[in-house]
Amino acid sequence: MRASRAVASFDSATGMLRALSRFLAGRDAPSLGMLPAAAQAPVSGLLGLLNRLPATVQERAYSMGGWAEAVPAGRVGNVRSQALAEWITGHYPERRYPVIFIGSANGALVHLAAALDAAWLPQTLLLPVRRRGVVPDDPRGDLAAVGGAGRALLAANPDLVLHHMHDPNQDRLMIAGMTCFRVKWRRLPPAYRRFVRERLAPGGLLVAVDCTLTWPTTTVDDRYLFQFGALGDATPEEYHRGGPRVAGLLARYGSPLRRWDPPVPDGESPEAEWGMQPALLDDMAAFAEQEKLRLDVLRFDTPQRLSPAVAGLHRAWYADLGLPTDRLLVESFLLLEPWQALRTGSVPYWTVFGTETFRAGLEAYLDATDPYDEIRIVLFNHGTQSIGLADAWAWQRTAARARKIGVLAGADAAAHPRDFASLVRAHRAVGRVRPRYPLPLSLGADQVMPVLRAADEAICWEKVR
Repeated sequence: MRASRAVASFDSATGMLRALSRFLAGRDAPSLGMLPAAAQAPVSGLLGLLNRLPATVQERAYSMGGWAEAVPAGRVGNVRSQALAEWITGHYPERRYPVIFIGSANGALVHLAAALDAAWLPQTLLLPVRRRGVVPDDPRGDLAAVGGAGRALLAANPDLVLHHMHDPNQDRLMIAGMTCFRVKWRRLPPAYRRFVRERLAPGGLLVAVDCTLTWPTTTVDDRYLFQFGALGDATPEEYHRGGPRVAGLLARYGSPLRRWDPPVPDGESPEAEWGMQPALLDDMAAFAEQEKLRLDVLRFDTPQRLSPAVAGLHRAWYADLGLPTDRLLVESFLLLEPWQALRTGSVPYWTVFGTETFRAGLEAYLDATDPYDEIRIVLFNHGTQSIGLADAWAWQRTAARARKIGVLAGADAAAHPRDFASLVRAHRAVGRVRPRYPLPLSLGADQVMPVLRAADEAICWEKVR
C-alpha cells in the first residue's frame, strides 16, 4: 500500500513534516501544506458554508472526513514500515543539513529546526483504520473490532510498536468511524539511515528528540499497546475512573453513560502521540558509533515545555540582529507557519491544543517576558466541546494583552470549535502581515543549546557520544 494513502494527513507528525520540509524548500504551507495557494479561496468558501450548517451536520461531515481518509481494516497488514520511512524522507529537498533531528513530534521543535536549517524525521505516525459499528464511548468495542488488524500490521513490520489510541474526549468526532493506530519505530529504518548518511553535512549533528511523557496503557500483545485517552486537560484518572467533567461531557453528547469502561491498564508507556520509544534512542546511539557521528539528545517532559524557550530564543535572535521583537505568533497543534513566522519577524509560540491548560502556559509566558505590540493567535478547531476546552473569547482576552494589535487570526469566534474554515483562513490572515526584512540567516546548534538549557531546567540538551 502507498504510504501516502496509509498515513493520516490531518495529524501532528504529518502536518509538522509538511510545514518544515516546505520551509526548507523556501515555501510556506497554505491549506496545511496539502493544497496549492490558488486553492485557498475556494476551499475557504466551501468550509465557510459548512460553518453555517447545524452543529450536528458539521459534526457528521467532520466524522465522514476522518472515515474517508482511513484505511480499511483488511488492508492494514499491507502497510510496510520501510515505505512509510521513504515517504517521510522524500519530503525534504535533496541537500545537506547541519543538523538532523529524529524522534518526538513537537511544534516548537519545528521552529527550532527552521532556525537551524535542520531536518526532522518523526518516530511516530498515525495510521487511521476504518471501522463501523462502534460508538466513541466504547473503548473495549474498538479494541475488539480492529485488534486483528493491529496484529496483522505488527506481523508484517517487526520494527514497529503499535500504540492503539482511543480518545472519546478530544477525538470524539474522528473516532466515530475510524481507529487511531499510532506506530513507533523501535530502530532506525533503512531510509532514515540512508538519509543521515547522505544528507547530514560533514561534521554535522544528529539529535534524538526525547519527550518523556508517559500514559497508562494495556498490553494487548507483543509490541501492541492500548492507550485510552490522551494528553489534554482531562487526566488519566478521569479517563479511567470518571468524574464530574466526564459525566458532563457524556451528557452533552447524549450518551446513556456517565463514565467510560476501558481495558484496565497494566503499566505506563510513552504517550502514543508525543512520547518517544526509548529503544529508538539506543539504536541511534549504536548507529552514531558505527558511523562515527556526534549524537546529542534533546529531552523534555511535556510537549509544550519547549515553547517558551523557543520563543525566547527567537526573540533574542532578532534582538541580536537589531530587528524588532514586538510580534508574537501563537500556533496550535498542526497549524504551523515557520516560513511566515520568519518572513514577518514574528516570535513563534506553539500550543499543543486549545485547552485552558495550554492557554495558561501561554499566559505564564506572557507574564514572564516583555510585552508584545502585536499578538496573533491561530486556533485549531477539532469540532468537539471537549473537557477543558478554552472558548475563543478566552483566547481573545489573551490576544488583547498586546499593546497595539491582538487578534485571532482568520477565526470566527462564534463558530469555535467548529470553525473549520479557519484551517485555511488562518494561513491567509498571517500571510497578509507586512514583512519587515529578508529571512535571517540560520543559527548554529552551539548558539542554541545554552539558550534552551538556560531557559528551563526541565529541558536537557546533552551529548550522547
